[in-house]
Amino acid sequence: KTRAIVTAENHNIINGLGSAVAEVLVEEYPVVMERVGTKDHFGEVGKKDFLMEKFGLKAHNIVDAVHRVLERKG
Repeated sequence: KTRAIVTAENHNIINGLGSAVAEVLVEEYPVVMERVGTKDHFGEVGKKDFLMEKFGLKAHNIVDAVHRVLERKG
């Protein structure tokens, strides 16, 4: 309906939720997509806020992804 989607997951984007969504959509629906999550990086130990910021998982990162999708969608 919107032809734009953002997935957000608190782990690696490879083979995660975004990958599953992309597999379904690519065959049937033309859609602009952004995935928010860690980028093929081993996990680290630390406080939640530090890790969320380091790996780009804060709310502002998701909002930025939405803006990128909408810009690409046109």
